[in-house]
Amino acid sequence: MGLPVKLSVLIPCYNEVTTIQEIVRRVCAVDLRVRVLDGKFGLPVLPDGSVEVVLDREVIIVDDGSVDGTRDLLPALAQLSGVYVYYHERNMGKGAAVRTAIEKATGDIMIVQDADLEYDPRDYPALVQPILEGRSQVVYGSRFLGGPRKAMFFSHMLGNKLLTLFTNILFDSILSDMETCYKVFTREIAQQLRLRSHGWGFDPEITAKILKRGYRIYEVPISYTGREYTEGKKISWRDGLTVMWTLLKYRFIE
Repeated sequence: MGLPVKLSVLIPCYNEVTTIQEIVRRVCAVDLRVRVLDGKFGLPVLPDGSVEVVLDREVIIVDDGSVDGTRDLLPALAQLSGVYVYYHERNMGKGAAVRTAIEKATGDIMIVQDADLEYDPRDYPALVQPILEGRSQVVYGSRFLGGPRKAMFFSHMLGNKLLTLFTNILFDSILSDMETCYKVFTREIAQQLRLRSHGWGFDPEITAKILKRGYRIYEVPISYTGREYTEGKKISWRDGLTVMWTLLKYRFIE
């Protein structure tokens, strides 16, 4: 991976009129200077033996048929430097929006960023560091490795743990947070996967396809500020059934 290195931030967006402007502001404001212990970049070595890599950035927003006024805000965001907006004419699901974003992205590294404010872009440097150092081509940000977090619903935590355990059994892995939003991967990985899922099947599909191809996922702790249903949280127990079926399908059928 030569210089300069570009990070593509993929933002699937559906009915996030109260948060889309703020999350884009936070993404654009985050400092993308990353210290790595690797000399392949040909940069001056700092006293601690590291080098400082400054990533280029692009932000790819895909509006997935919002009907709450979100679309009225997007033209102004598209005027910002490095921000690109694409539209689905109807709601097709998170997976479809992420697929469109991947198709449009030009970065060497890609990260999925939800359009709400549950995940903090200030975690980006820690998330991309293992990829820059060549330790992995895929990194997940885990909410269960000791990072600061707002208390989750017990039912959500239990459901997440069960789905992650199910993943680990099927694919002989030791993930702690399969359902995390923060999935980071190289362009090479993105081009291999040929994702198909439209809705909540995206997270299990991408995880299953990565693990089935023999790639091991590197996890780092992240912060998490979960929102309430009154604040727009959309997931339900039915989505858990979709996740389980998707995991089984890509483990044994496809």
